[in-house]
Amino acid sequence: MAHPVINADECVACGVCVDTCPCDVLELEDVATVKDEDSCVACGSCQEACPAGAITEIAED
Repeated sequence: MAHPVINADECVACGVCVDTCPCDVLELEDVATVKDEDSCVACGSCQEACPAGAITEIAED
């Protein structure tokens, strides 16, 4: 199962990754979090869109 790895210390909670994700995998709380790992298709859109560089990788479990 794939999912983005988000560094909460780097996340600025802008929501760009949430808006960019085509599979609705992320949600914005105090920072961006993964809400549905099962739906992630590892496209990398969130990682590319993050202006803070807080999404460091798309992990495959």
